[in-house]
Amino acid sequence: MRRGVNMLLSLLRYAVLAATVASGLVLLVRPESVSGFTGLAPDSARGVTEIRSAMGGVFIALGLAPLFLKTPAERVLGLVYLAIAAVRAPFMFADGSAGEQSNWISLAFEVVAAAILLARRSGATTART
Repeated sequence: MRRGVNMLLSLLRYAVLAATVASGLVLLVRPESVSGFTGLAPDSARGVTEIRSAMGGVFIALGLAPLFLKTPAERVLGLVYLAIAAVRAPFMFADGSAGEQSNWISLAFEVVAAAILLARRSGATTART
């Protein structure tokens, strides 16, 4: 039973990593295409570069890092998603964007991704510093 749960959790982790890299690639290759979903509409060449680098590049790196650095990088990505969700949730209301469906989709993904990446694996050991 544990083996099946661990296998499912591993598959879900890889799915989160793939989704993270995929979103980073979209931001990198087609930065203007995300304005309908995110509300970010770069109005200058500098804005396009910022979306490509600070958003696309970061999400690609965050999604790939766990493949090389394993559990610590997975946990960092989980914490990143948790932090984004923790800020998004109250500010959707404070900023008046709670009516935007894309905000709720993003929040749901961030919470689920954080839960998956921060879930403890049975039998796994973590390094303590």
